[in-house]
Amino acid sequence: MVKRAKITIVGGGNVGASCAVWAASKELGDIVVVDIPELEDRVKGKMLDLAQCGPIERFDAQIIGTSDYAQVAGSDVVVITAGVPRKPGMSRDDLIATNVKIVKSVSEKIAQHAPEAVVIVVSNPLDAMVYTAWKATGFPTHRIVGQAGCLDVARYRTFIAMELGVSVEDISALLLGGHGDDMVPLPRYTSVHGIPVSQLMSQEKLTACVERAKVGGGEIVKLMGTSAYYAPASGVVQMVEAIVKDKKRILPCAAYCESEFGIGGYFVGVPCVLGAKGVERVIQIDLDTQEKELMDRSVSHVKELVEVVCQMDSSLA
Repeated sequence: MVKRAKITIVGGGNVGASCAVWAASKELGDIVVVDIPELEDRVKGKMLDLAQCGPIERFDAQIIGTSDYAQVAGSDVVVITAGVPRKPGMSRDDLIATNVKIVKSVSEKIAQHAPEAVVIVVSNPLDAMVYTAWKATGFPTHRIVGQAGCLDVARYRTFIAMELGVSVEDISALLLGGHGDDMVPLPRYTSVHGIPVSQLMSQEKLTACVERAKVGGGEIVKLMGTSAYYAPASGVVQMVEAIVKDKKRILPCAAYCESEFGIGGYFVGVPCVLGAKGVERVIQIDLDTQEKELMDRSVSHVKELVEVVCQMDSSLA
């Protein structure tokens, strides 16, 4: 009998619950969703509700909600969605003070109960929270990774498909750098079924797609009054699937880079090979002068966020 993978999601809010739905629908493994004791009944109810979808959606999985971190033991992948959500008018930087405490506490519990897991961080501000999880768990860098690029690329691909009137499945694209307004789009590496996108749309329209992707999260916050959750969760589960199935997918993720791209020891959005060991390799690609300038600027902002984290909590330095 083949042993199912075990997937833990910390945080049972919109993103965490959506992660559980996507993971269950793809039958990726057994699922544990952990939330704070005050919300235990709610998360238990959500996961019981999801488990009852199994006969209809045809997935077999043990799905539980809990506040007990002992249930995390044996997890292959742990997804951290815990933290205060972004509110209208709030920048990701504003979230640091609260979320660094939450992510640090959660990470320490993960290290205690699931010391062999690969950890995927979703909490914002993403680049700073990945760093926090790394320091708090003490895990090797290949087992700590952030979900940002999968979401950002999905938004970018969606907007291009909308503009061209073609299937999103035929859009291939890549983004680098930090999550948010200073991400680095790469139109040179964007194609439609192998056709360079520059041959199919004007530079003006391509720039508009890029700019919309950059502020994609903010657009949804303005409309809904809270952060997105379906697409972020979908991006997470794309990474989870690559890990639990050892697929060796090349996906844009916030991964630890030392010599790569001259970053010098920070978690930044880059193309990675994701497999059973986590981040198995960072893919180095050539950047032109403008792309390199944008990447350096993005990395500089990531370094500033990490510096703020270290000032707030010297144990993370």
